[in-house]
Amino acid sequence: MKNLWNNKKANQYIKSYSKKKISKDLALRIYTTHLLGSEKKLVLHGGGNTSLKETQKDFFNNKINVIHVKGSGWDMSNLNEEGMPTLLLDPLMKTLKLKQMNDDKMVKYLRNNLLNPSSPNPSVETLLHAFLPHKFIDHTHSNAILSLVNLVDSKKILKKLYGKKLGIVPYVMPGFDLAKKCYEVYNQNKDIEGLLLLNHGIFTFAETAKDSYDRMIKFVNIAEAFISKTRIKVNQNKILNKNQIKIDSLSIQNNFRKFLFDISGNKWILKLNSSKEDVAFSNLNNLQEMFSKGPVTPDHVIRIKAKPLILKDKNNYSNAYLKNALTKYVVDYKKYFNKYKNNIKNSKISDALPRIVVLPGLGYFSIGRDKKEEKISNDIFLSMKESIIDSNCISNFKSINDKEIFKMEYWPLERAKLNSKQRKKFEGNVAIITGGAGKIGSAIAERFLKEKIEVILLDKNFTNLDKEIYKNCFCIKCDLSNNEQVKESVNKVVREFGGIDILISNSGLAFQGQMKDLNEDILKTSMSNNFYSHHYIIQSVVNVMINQNFGGSISINLSKQSVNPGNNFGPYGIAKASSLFMMKQYALECGKYGIRVNGINADRIQSGLLTKKIIKQRAKARGINEIDYLKNNLLQKEVTAKDVAESFFAQLLLDKTTANIITVDGGNIEASLR
Repeated sequence: MKNLWNNKKANQYIKSYSKKKISKDLALRIYTTHLLGSEKKLVLHGGGNTSLKETQKDFFNNKINVIHVKGSGWDMSNLNEEGMPTLLLDPLMKTLKLKQMNDDKMVKYLRNNLLNPSSPNPSVETLLHAFLPHKFIDHTHSNAILSLVNLVDSKKILKKLYGKKLGIVPYVMPGFDLAKKCYEVYNQNKDIEGLLLLNHGIFTFAETAKDSYDRMIKFVNIAEAFISKTRIKVNQNKILNKNQIKIDSLSIQNNFRKFLFDISGNKWILKLNSSKEDVAFSNLNNLQEMFSKGPVTPDHVIRIKAKPLILKDKNNYSNAYLKNALTKYVVDYKKYFNKYKNNIKNSKISDALPRIVVLPGLGYFSIGRDKKEEKISNDIFLSMKESIIDSNCISNFKSINDKEIFKMEYWPLERAKLNSKQRKKFEGNVAIITGGAGKIGSAIAERFLKEKIEVILLDKNFTNLDKEIYKNCFCIKCDLSNNEQVKESVNKVVREFGGIDILISNSGLAFQGQMKDLNEDILKTSMSNNFYSHHYIIQSVVNVMINQNFGGSISINLSKQSVNPGNNFGPYGIAKASSLFMMKQYALECGKYGIRVNGINADRIQSGLLTKKIIKQRAKARGINEIDYLKNNLLQKEVTAKDVAESFFAQLLLDKTTANIITVDGGNIEASLR
């Protein structure tokens, strides 16, 4: 692992934070925290922590001892000073005299000693940082270190590698007891440069930020070098089949997502990880043995449960087999919960579903309540997978026992953070929006994101799309008039999310011309962009929805041109009239599958279709100015893209409505749909 310390960069941090009147040491503390957090083989998704002890002056100009420690759940890669809450150190040190301190009392005590009461909760390992006398302390869950601290003979190997440089701490659940145990081990040899926590991770400490960071990288590199030398390459006889089996994996993915829904009553995000490495991993003969023993660090169980679901029969991917395997996992999990529930007061079962499902010959599913959670599940599993395989190359992997796993999984301090997220009605739903880069498409995306819907945007170009929307959506470049591109885009969505629940077919282009003079190519192009583009995407999505078997919602952006011809708008109106009939045809054919197909008739909306140029032309044709043209309705109000977005969302709520059109035009009797 490369040491990323850079003197120039360090000085930039010092200079930048000095403007905020933040000390040199805290600036460097934040700098090295960022260095550690940027390396996924060290820290993942809010894990790890760092601290700094220093003196400050209070309101009376008296010197006080303080400790800055990473806030609970804050990401080490990008935190700022707010993510390093400051506590009075001396009161924390007094707790060393206590024999016991439960979590509730500890959390309250820590909050009572915050200098700023509005600061985030400090790390649950704050007392551990406080008890150790060093100025700078770093803590990570290095993959390589986790491979070494989870062995049946960990102590022997660790002592051989590190001698007396690092103290070895037996597994103790994070909190007051672990802090006391670390202090006890440190006092046995105060010359140590860090601590190895069995089944947990590594701490390093020093009097400067650089030295503490350097020690972390040094000791991790020792572990990585040792693993590299002892790592056993997977033998041919350990692999069932290197190649991905020939089977409709997308259909399996659809079906499995439906089974998750049937058991939980909620929609889940389900990604198929099917790279060559993922397939090779899924084909290992001894997967069940390796991954049935528990996590490499207790932090992982909070996110991905103790064990993945590992399917055994690569020759059987029938719906019956998949459903039975999932059902058995759920039954076993409930038995595990009932066996240990009395160890945690007032514990309530979370969902009993796996977060990782290994499919021989295909790869594995990573699962989450939303895309963010799915990514976390995947990242953590990748880290755990590497550590467990390396552990078994060195010796025999050994995790903590089921009782301790349960205590961590249902630890109230962590469980409260996960359970605080109120699930929204459409959370976990996957929505495709075509014409996603335009004003109406992006307005719909923004509205859906507020509802925790996973949004996929399809368009030819995203250059002008709002950066925040682009960041929070899954964007696919696609020519919607090209059926092959559409099919591939839909397949890509299914691979990435597991299925599709909502389609907003919003793409379109305005074409003008007198029919008597119309060039044939213009009409063909209009039909391609305003009819076939809708048909292609709806056809592909409908087949996905039928396969996943829990219905769906499809809405098409229509136009009054569908039934009310406009002067010089024949090429556009003919295509839209065809789309209107198509909408009703799909509604007729798909109702039996629980798929609703509706339309939105939005008129005079400033967008990529109704450009300023066209507005000017249409206003001139009516002998009025552009503003009056846009407000020329019964309500005398301009209708915006956001109004259209609300209408599309309204159709999601109308779960017993299909073949219906909602008009959004401020009221236009003459042009109303009949």
